[in-house]
Amino acid sequence: MHIRIPKENKDQLIEEIKEYFYNERSEEIGDLAAENLLDFVMKEIGPSFYNQGVKDAREMVEQKMMGIEEDLRSLERPILNRRR
Repeated sequence: MHIRIPKENKDQLIEEIKEYFYNERSEEIGDLAAENLLDFVMKEIGPSFYNQGVKDAREMVEQKMMGIEEDLRSLERPILNRRR
C-alpha cells in the first residue's frame, strides 16, 4: 500500500518533524532527514495505524447496524392470530 498525501500536507509534516527534533531532542535536522523519517514512518509504521483505523471503523459500523436493527424491530406491529 502506497500512501499519497498532498505536497502541502507533506511539507507541513516535515516541518513538524523538524520542530519535534529541535524542541524535544535539541537537534536540528534538515528537510531531507525529516522527509526520510516521514517516508519511513509512512511505509513501515503507517499500515499498522491504518489497519487499526479500519478495525475501529468496522466496530463502529457494526454497533450502528445493531442499533438500526433494534430500531427497525421496535417499529414492527404485532400480528394477531384471528380464527374465523
